[in-house]
Amino acid sequence: MARSVLYQQVASELRRAIYSGVLGPGAQLPTEAQLMEDHGVSRNTVRLALGELVNEGLVTRTPRRGTVVRDRRPLLIYPQRELEPQPTGELKEAFAYAVAQEGRAPSQYIEVLTVSPVEEIASRLELADGELAVVRRRLRFVDGQPYNTNDSYFPRDLVADSEIARPGDIARGANRVLEELGHAQIRVVDDIWARMPNQEEAERLQLELGTPVMVYVRVGYDGADMPVRVAVSVLPADKHLIRYELDHR
Repeated sequence: MARSVLYQQVASELRRAIYSGVLGPGAQLPTEAQLMEDHGVSRNTVRLALGELVNEGLVTRTPRRGTVVRDRRPLLIYPQRELEPQPTGELKEAFAYAVAQEGRAPSQYIEVLTVSPVEEIASRLELADGELAVVRRRLRFVDGQPYNTNDSYFPRDLVADSEIARPGDIARGANRVLEELGHAQIRVVDDIWARMPNQEEAERLQLELGTPVMVYVRVGYDGADMPVRVAVSVLPADKHLIRYELDHR
């Protein structure tokens, strides 16, 4: 049997054991020697199989423990729910609310800057030459682990005197502040694509080698159809599940 088919067969059996729960998060896979004996294959075939599982984000390889199953508890994201009203008395920033709904603990590190945005951001915000933007750069954590980054850009002239332009968390969220400023977002446009992370992203998000990311860009428009926010999120593909629901009833 061709070597490519053999390593795929080994990978398939291990993958099945992981998805079925036979090998749960933190479980140690058999050693290379044991896999060679169990499957009657060469060491190189085993390593190709394990490499495929590493690239899929299912396992991680460490010098001391060998190959172990990763804790793959993805954060379920419903983009269409971000601007929906929250229950009375529970008004929270959208990310914190979504994470809390899953019974998990959100936190984030926030940096606020006034910048001349790159052309891609400036054009989405429809800024004139030389116009500045306020950006709230956030590294977000779930249960103490870095999960994603979110850089939200706003026209400076729109938010200069608001909480959005000041350091620190906004418990009720920047979307609520925009609404209070008379610029509630009533329409959004989403772009989502996948790529490999750059070095800064890999370090900030503590990504395993070979983990791709999804780039999720949302532009929010107010009642006058003026863009008031561009949010750029970088989401590790192994930690997020994006779900859209469309109902035409």
